[in-house]
Amino acid sequence: MTRTPEPRTADLDSLPVREAVPALVAALDARGTAVLCAPPGTGKTTLVPLVLAGLVGPTGSGSAAGPRRRVVVAEPRRIAARAAARRMAWLLGEQVGASVGFTVRGERVVGPSTVIEVVTTGVLLQRLQRDQELSGTDLVILDECHERHLDADTVAAFLLDVRETLRPELRLLAASATTDAAGWARLLGDAPVVEAAGVSHPVETVWAPPARPVRPPHGMRVDPAQLTHVASVVRRALAERSGDLLCFLPGVGEIARVAGQLGGVDAEVLQMHGRAPASVQDAALSPAPHRRVILSTAVAESSLTVPGVRIVVDSGLAREPRVDHARGLGALATVRASRAAGRQRAGRAGREAPGTVYRCWAEAEDGRLPAYPSPEIRIADLAQFALQAACWGDPDATGLALLDPPPAGAMAAAREVLLAVGALSPAGRPTPRGLRMARLGLHPRLARALLDGSAALGPRRAAELVALLSEEPPREYGDDLAAAWRRALAGGDPYASRWRAEARRLERSAGPEDSARPAYEGTGARRTYGVGVRGRAPASGGGGVGESPAGPVPHDAAAGLIAALAFPERVARAKGQGAFLMASGTGAELGEGSGLRSAPWLAVAVADRPPHSASARVRLAALLDEDTAREAAGHLFRAGEEVHWEDGDLVARSVERLGAIELAARPLRDPDRALVRAALLEGLRAEGLGLLRWTPDTRALRARLGFLHRTLGPPWPDVADDGELLERADDWLEPELSRARRRGDLARIEAGQALNRLLPWATGEAARLDELAPERIEVPSGSRIRLDYGAEHGQPVLAVKLQELFGLAETPRVAGVPVLVHLLSPAGRPAAVTADLASFWQGGYRAVRAELRGRYPKHPWPEDPATAEPTRFTNARLKR
Repeated sequence: MTRTPEPRTADLDSLPVREAVPALVAALDARGTAVLCAPPGTGKTTLVPLVLAGLVGPTGSGSAAGPRRRVVVAEPRRIAARAAARRMAWLLGEQVGASVGFTVRGERVVGPSTVIEVVTTGVLLQRLQRDQELSGTDLVILDECHERHLDADTVAAFLLDVRETLRPELRLLAASATTDAAGWARLLGDAPVVEAAGVSHPVETVWAPPARPVRPPHGMRVDPAQLTHVASVVRRALAERSGDLLCFLPGVGEIARVAGQLGGVDAEVLQMHGRAPASVQDAALSPAPHRRVILSTAVAESSLTVPGVRIVVDSGLAREPRVDHARGLGALATVRASRAAGRQRAGRAGREAPGTVYRCWAEAEDGRLPAYPSPEIRIADLAQFALQAACWGDPDATGLALLDPPPAGAMAAAREVLLAVGALSPAGRPTPRGLRMARLGLHPRLARALLDGSAALGPRRAAELVALLSEEPPREYGDDLAAAWRRALAGGDPYASRWRAEARRLERSAGPEDSARPAYEGTGARRTYGVGVRGRAPASGGGGVGESPAGPVPHDAAAGLIAALAFPERVARAKGQGAFLMASGTGAELGEGSGLRSAPWLAVAVADRPPHSASARVRLAALLDEDTAREAAGHLFRAGEEVHWEDGDLVARSVERLGAIELAARPLRDPDRALVRAALLEGLRAEGLGLLRWTPDTRALRARLGFLHRTLGPPWPDVADDGELLERADDWLEPELSRARRRGDLARIEAGQALNRLLPWATGEAARLDELAPERIEVPSGSRIRLDYGAEHGQPVLAVKLQELFGLAETPRVAGVPVLVHLLSPAGRPAAVTADLASFWQGGYRAVRAELRGRYPKHPWPEDPATAEPTRFTNARLKR
């Protein structure tokens, strides 16, 4: 007879969260929802599910267990889900798969007696789409909800919807080490907040900034000098402190580089991340008799307990998703970790005893760090979220209970992607194809590639390539997707093992039923992809043998097809050695050593944008031919007339384009007149109204009208601003503009004749133009002097020789505005400026007379100009 294992009661009773469990049970019994705030190491992830499932008593080893409930615990990461299940099973004295099991993507360990199932939030999301009632589940725990992963926020919103509409008895607990308790409480319907005190040991902080400045991170790039500094701080900490060391780095590549610089340290160096083999993860999460250095991503921040750690070295860096909607580029980006993340990381040193954290930045910088990490819903690609919301029945996500609403721009971009891959109807509802894509557990782009690619390549080969794209292969695999595929097929490294498991899962999911239905054809008609890379022989290698109707598809062509199906706006045409233009309009460049530099076409799978660069840097791509590019990106194909202003003249062509890529073009002999007119307006806006014919009289007319508009307002038109005039082109440039065909025709348009059309003829005011703003004004000498209405100070200017105004007591006015008189010497040079002639004759004239009569003795300089005879002539001429 097999003896049932006994729970490890002493370990259960020692967990600090035990004190808060009765209050938590009471809160859930009363309200059905609750928020649990418990510091790391208190047992919230392990003891609380056991109590709520009724596997152990709520108040200690002597208390009776409660009623059995089936509990689902949602963790943000696979490594945390496995570790939590193993820890709970160990506390019960059982094997995983008995009372406690787990399900992550590609792996499920549960049995008929499983009461607690630990799953990733992604798995729970898929389960909810298949079974909205979540049948058989009594309680869901959302663990580490402070991390604000998009899947976790979505799951919470869906579960609250289920509670409200289908299963009010479903219990929901949000648990976290540090969280916005008030926000989550409001979201859960004013749920009670239960706090558990932790046993925290003191942690000393050592500030260890680099001796020399390092470049800030950009995209996925981290300054190698920063990583060298982190490695030196690890060596320093090992020399100054005892115990195991946990070092936080942003990603797998940085972990590998720092590990390479720690050769010779007196400790075992372990690399812990989501891609690490299970054996390495188990070793890092288990006690060891020897000293260890664990280099970890954020997976060890809060979800996991790493025993023996007394030292933490924090690089201060983290990875967050980013998306550039304008360029169609989405990727992880390296950022400065938040202060909340820093507290979490530092706390790992004080879980079991006093410890030390070495922070690789200056204390003065700490206050400038962001307080919390950015919620993914604000910064990530929302295509998958938008599809999930549409399949849930809320395409706009306006009815979902979310802590942060999705940004409108990101949702609009997501819907464009979903329409392009055939997941949504134009009305925003999920298509049958979209419903299937949502169940695949892939980004909709990759789901499209799997379904459509299976028809041409067979499910196995399509699945293998999509698996490569769903978890980007290591950098050492190179930038050629087909070569990376061959290496994964032949490889025995940990990545290749994970890749094979994911490929098998996707192959099972692909199925043959409607995988060939094109994403961009609503009719459901089948499309055959004529894949083939010209000039390339079929590559040998293992893998499934997919057949297109034309026969076996070479590896290079297969890789290009899948990448193009997933990222159609990234199909790219060569424009120079190693330089390409993607259909999105963004340039792309390959590295110097890439074997793809001479390719005529590429399908770009992974790219980022270096700092201060307009072009993307290609990280992973595949050879492509134009026919496959046209098929895969068919929804981007456009053919039509293009008429625009280029290099100073009108260009009219018939053009075929694939997005921004020009495929073919020929001159147009008789382009559409409306397009020509729009292009000529484009030219006028670019180069100005100087393209028209402007005579001196025309410029004067424009200045006069501008003066009247400034002085009297409507109905006198505003003609001073080119932009305003171009907005009113229909009012004054017709019919000349519609008859024009090129730049030379614009130069023949008489602007003055056109401007006359803007005069207020309808009100009769146009007839008063010469009265209100005369072109010339007669002065006392009889001369008719042109007025300058274009002066910067706004007043019309009358520039006249001083002697011609003798006897004029009052300053002339136009439209009620005194003109600004520029008094000229007999030689026509400025002598004085006045807007008040009467005052000038009485005062300023004397100084001008004293200065100029010796210089111009032949001209009259009377002592009393007010009574003198005005003249244009000299004294001698006057005597005659």
